[in-house]
Amino acid sequence: MKLKLDITPDLVAAMAAEVKAGEKAVTAAMREAGTGLKTAWRAQIAQAGLGRRLANSIRSQTYPKAGESLNAAALVWSKAPVIVGAHDTGPLIRSKDGVWLAIPTPAAGRGRRGAKLTPGEWERRRGLRLRFVYRRRGPSLLVADRARINTRGQAVASRAKTGRNQVTAPIFLLVPQVKLPKRLDLDRDAERARDSVARLIVANWVEGQVT
Repeated sequence: MKLKLDITPDLVAAMAAEVKAGEKAVTAAMREAGTGLKTAWRAQIAQAGLGRRLANSIRSQTYPKAGESLNAAALVWSKAPVIVGAHDTGPLIRSKDGVWLAIPTPAAGRGRRGAKLTPGEWERRRGLRLRFVYRRRGPSLLVADRARINTRGQAVASRAKTGRNQVTAPIFLLVPQVKLPKRLDLDRDAERARDSVARLIVANWVEGQVT
């Protein structure tokens, strides 16, 4: 008995079409997984009360940027990795010079674009000197003497010559270190996105065949 196998052009075309379908399915799956992870991370950050601006720092990109590939991949990252990473890990923060961390009180106000002020910047902006107050229990303080509290609750220089409405306002709390609370769990969503890839590939492959 003699067997003969002929590879016809139709079979070659069918195999090529199946490879093409696989490339489309893998690429679509990675795009969906990446977009889903970006959406989940943004939602986590917003729900944690960290602001829409920080949430929008999460970006995603599918590779290759053009066309399809069986080796397609998705990258999800933050344009503010230090801030996002800190809220994800809850690190212990110490002063750079090993002495004090200055934490502004509401009376300190804000700098440009809502940035937190350092003690030196606060003195330059407000025209007041800060005085160190050591406390055995609780954080020590940097306070401003002869200040007044404006309608926004911020300490500013008082112009009153009689001393009326002048206060000594706590501007900064001084602590040797602070433990940032862990407010995010980015690994949880990353694992869910990773586990969804196989299902998404199959779904997109079948969809491609049906259509």
